[in-house]
Amino acid sequence: MRPGPRLPAAGAAGAFATAALLCGGALADARAQVSFDRLVNADDEPHNWFMYSGNYASHRFSALDEIHRGNVGDLKVIWAYQMSGGLIETTPVVVDGVMYVTEPPSNVSALDARTGRRLWNWSAEVPASTKNIGFPRVNRGVAILDETVFVGTLDARLVALDAGSGAVRWEVDVADNFLGFSITTAPLALDGKVIVGVSGAEAGANGFVDAYDPDTGDRLWRTFTIPRPGEPGSETWGGDSWEHGGGSTWLTGSYDPELDLLYWPTGNPAPDWNGDLRPGDNLYTNSILALDPDTGEMQWYFQYTPHDTHDWDANQIQVLVDAEWEGEPRKLVVTANRNAFYYVLDRETGEFLHGVEYSKQTWAEGLDANGRPIVIPGTEPTEEGNLVWPSLQGAANWFSPSYSPDTGLFYQATRIMGAIYYKADVEYEPGQPFLGGGEQALSGDDASGAVKALDVLTGELRWEFPLLSPPWAGVMATRGGLVFGGSNEGNIFALDAETGEALWDFQAGAGVRTGPMSFEVDGEQRVATAAGGVLWVFGLP
Repeated sequence: MRPGPRLPAAGAAGAFATAALLCGGALADARAQVSFDRLVNADDEPHNWFMYSGNYASHRFSALDEIHRGNVGDLKVIWAYQMSGGLIETTPVVVDGVMYVTEPPSNVSALDARTGRRLWNWSAEVPASTKNIGFPRVNRGVAILDETVFVGTLDARLVALDAGSGAVRWEVDVADNFLGFSITTAPLALDGKVIVGVSGAEAGANGFVDAYDPDTGDRLWRTFTIPRPGEPGSETWGGDSWEHGGGSTWLTGSYDPELDLLYWPTGNPAPDWNGDLRPGDNLYTNSILALDPDTGEMQWYFQYTPHDTHDWDANQIQVLVDAEWEGEPRKLVVTANRNAFYYVLDRETGEFLHGVEYSKQTWAEGLDANGRPIVIPGTEPTEEGNLVWPSLQGAANWFSPSYSPDTGLFYQATRIMGAIYYKADVEYEPGQPFLGGGEQALSGDDASGAVKALDVLTGELRWEFPLLSPPWAGVMATRGGLVFGGSNEGNIFALDAETGEALWDFQAGAGVRTGPMSFEVDGEQRVATAAGGVLWVFGLP
């Protein structure tokens, strides 16, 4: 590993030269001035989409309403951008007419948001030998702060690029890819720091959350998700099992500027399916961590699935909602977890307030008064195989939900799928799969999906829109009374946000595996999502 941030050598302007070649004098169009204040007040600029989830509260909601229930049927393709090969899971970031996207495995392009014309491209030059154990070669997007775009790479680097040219400002090795570490998440930019998490639990790599100085690349703090001996929570790991305990942090967190708290989800313990090798609750896996963004110190945590043996990562988007709870205003964090339960927590204290099943599950009788699952005996993996709902891919996964302040509904693309879980012996070997079993997921008529609209406070189902197969695409609600989504069968669609009625669809010819977003350019609203290897941008005639 190369220690510390690395600045480009004198004359190292490969990305800049590429930009100049592609767009000539248009480089000024790609300049950005995105202060922390603009990020905090992202809801005041609905024509932009500043970050992965739209705003710090992770609502993935657009306040634009030019496209609405009455005219969404007229949507047409405005432009399309062909990406490099591989699965596309990126959410574009749009700032003042410029769109920033990632392409497999970790490349970044800046596009003219009016036309899709490429302004510059930066190649991550990820070695062919790079490991991605337990997940595909994907990247979910960038963060932007001031005049810099930040991206994580499949070989576990964090890179800072000039927003105007794509020239490298600095890069730093976050972790050792040989041990199974990788970065697929979109970073989160805060005041004077860039936050990033890592993958690697399927190789027995211990997860962490990092903060870096956006100007220099110096690491400001690191918070491990697996406590060391003597630290709080270490008693939840038997013997030395903590050393390869997993707990990845591979999805973008949320942030409350008023409380100045960062909320980051964590993944499964390792090995995935053989819990005999790691007795105990295995903190702080399958949890939400509330962190001080200045120090990384944990303020509170809540564990959704103690001693997980089904690979039910809690790496789902944590949505921040301000609402009245039992007659009093309260700051809440809500999420539809991979384990098939919907949770409402107090985001100041981590107190469990409410939880309810939202998709089919057969492993728990429910949640107790503290939110701990009441596990049904005999539901763990076995050597012979044990059928349990949901599958390891969960009732939810990394793809984003959406919250609409207009309807008070939480929209979740939901997977309805079980699996036969197996347990096996395994020994840790650096950089190799550390799984302890496997699963055989149900398919065909035994697996389906739906977009579900839940009451944000109770989790009560208001409506559902059935999908032929378990989805991998997120959703976005808009002020136009719409919910946009996509299916594995290639349909990009819009639903009525109040009723779930289908109002529009477009057959893209390939599966949708990303989250939609919306922006405005020249006074006209656009909706963007990817299907297959193409980024599609829609608007009204």
